[in-house]
Formats: sequence, structure tokens, C-alpha cells
Amino acid sequence: MSTRPPAVAGAFYPRDPRALAAEVRECLGPPIPQRAAFGVVVPHAGYVYSGAVAGAVYARVSPVRTVILLGPNHTGLGPAASIDAHERWATPLGDVAIDEDLARRLLASCPHLERESLAHVREHSLEVQLPFLQTWEPSVSVVPVCIGAPSLALCHEIGEACAQAAAERPDPVLILASSDMNHYESRAVGDAKNAFAFRAIERVDPDGLFSAVVEHEISMCGFLPATALLVAARRRGVSRAEIVARSDSGDRTGDADSVVGYAGMIVG
Repeated sequence: MSTRPPAVAGAFYPRDPRALAAEVRECLGPPIPQRAAFGVVVPHAGYVYSGAVAGAVYARVSPVRTVILLGPNHTGLGPAASIDAHERWATPLGDVAIDEDLARRLLASCPHLERESLAHVREHSLEVQLPFLQTWEPSVSVVPVCIGAPSLALCHEIGEACAQAAAERPDPVLILASSDMNHYESRAVGDAKNAFAFRAIERVDPDGLFSAVVEHEISMCGFLPATALLVAARRRGVSRAEIVARSDSGDRTGDADSVVGYAGMIVG
């Protein structure tokens, strides 16, 4: 079986399995009530920066065995949108299987989605979710989708396909959009910009989110995955989302003049 090796272990999260497991448990915090969700938006920075925000999302959502991972393309490599061609992804905690049936369903419904690995080889935004997912549901399988082309039509195509494919499965499927918020401006500027995006997400308004990011120049790196998630949610009749945690890199560095924002959101 072909396996994608970790690309950012030892950088974004610990390479040692015991240290990694301990850090994930710390980010998840003590057990709290969980509920079913249609989808989530989770940050993807190094755990020291955004792990607590990510953990706040996973801690609140009931585990499922299948997750569609939607992430941005930070490297610029590969096609407009792609599902990784490997059969498994490795982390220090073990391997995570790709759900081949669900991958085929998405490819059949998305003319612009390719089965190709180049965009995924060095991309961190989906990899950093896996140790959380493995701890949250040890038998989890995933479909990793990287979206790189800034096209609202492409987001609609992928979101519609995700909604249809998830509806056809007998067991619940979670759709996860991996995104940080505004980058490298002051906390005050970032908070003002992010507010436009938050309002659209809370309304489950995919076109509104896409427009807000473009109009207000919000450097939300995962706005394409988040837009696709909201398209899927709308298709399935989901009309509410909530922010469950927020922070920024300045909370760790002490520098509020140039921060990256993080937010954890539950859709549905």
C-alpha cells in the first residue's frame, strides 16, 4: 500500500509519539459534552499556536469514522483541486486510511477534481489535523482534498459533491475545512477583518464568505475550503454555525502588531 509520510512532524507538532499524544490530550482538555455536527472549521498552525483552538473543536464534536478534509494549497503545486493518490497517510501515531469509496464518489461528481499527489506532498494544513482525528476516533478514515484555485464556481462544485457523497453514506460523515484567519497584520486590524468572515460563516453564507474575503482583503488561507464546506451545509439544509474558540499568535509571542488569527467553528 502506498503511504504518504509525514511532512511536518517535528515542526508543526512533535515527532515523538508519546510527546505528540500528550500534547494532543492537553489541547483537547478535560472531557466535555459532545454533539453531532455537519462540519467544522479548524486552524492548522503549529500546535503551540493554534492547538488549543483546534482541540476546543474536536472536544465538542461527537466522533465519526469518516472525515472529508478540505484544505488550502500553500505550496502552489499541483492542479486546481486534488485528492491525494496515496492509500494511507502516516503520522507518528500510526497510519490513517484513505476512504477509497468516498474518494471515487467525489471524483465522479467533480469534473475539476483530480487524483494527484503533488499538492499534498509538502502541504501541512491537512496533515496537522490527523493526530487530533486519530485521538478523537482511532478508526477514522479520511479523504484529503486540496483546493488551490480561487474560484467560487469550483467551491460550489466541490461543496455540492461533498454534500451528495456524504448523504449517500449510511454512517455520518464530517466535513472539515482547515483554515487560519487573517495573517501578519495587527490584532486590531485582523479582528476587524475577521469579523466580516465570521458573520458570513455564522449565517452559513458561502457566497458571502467568498465575497467578504475578496472585498476586505482578508488573508484567510483556507477560505476556499471553508466556502466549499458552507456550500455543502446549505445543500443539506444546515443554517447555523458557531465560533467555539478564538486566539491569535500574539497570545503566544506577546506581539500584537503582527499576528495570525485562529478560530474554531462548528457548522450545524
